Amino acid sequence: MCAKVLIFLITFVSVMKFTLLTVGKTTFPFVEEGLCLYEKRLGFYINYQRVEIPELKNAKALSFQQIKQKEGTLILKSVKVNDTLILMDERGIQYDSIKWAEKMEGYMQAGRDVVFVIGGAYGFSREVYDRANGLVSLSKMTFSHQIIRVIFLEQLYRACTIIKGEPYHHK
Repeated sequence: MCAKVLIFLITFVSVMKFTLLTVGKTTFPFVEEGLCLYEKRLGFYINYQRVEIPELKNAKALSFQQIKQKEGTLILKSVKVNDTLILMDERGIQYDSIKWAEKMEGYMQAGRDVVFVIGGAYGFSREVYDRANGLVSLSKMTFSHQIIRVIFLEQLYRACTIIKGEPYHHK
């Protein structure tokens, strides 16, 4: 990568922010350990934060659709008008690691804050889909909304190392 592009990216990395927005707190200690590991590593590359929307109270009394609606309202309240909103969704586009790094580089060049959302167990409401700027799928397999957090952060970290030309990713 040429020095001019690298300087451009460094400038925007310090200004723009990447957010991982999740529904519910992590309940498994090993997931939290993985998140902390990759969040620490990401701190060297991007302005990153994790935001956890609290789980709904008395959710057992609600239908799946009501849960999605209420979670959707909380998600949309957490996103600013100018944010790029990307949903982790099984129907999204799948990227290999190199293409994902190119996509991340495009987000960096755009200079807008990017919010990646991992929804709850029942997915997203129609309003969240309507607001989204894109859908990304990390696999054709289904993962729990807990485990996918670590998988996503590892791929975000991998993309950062690819962009910087570091040897973490092996072609």
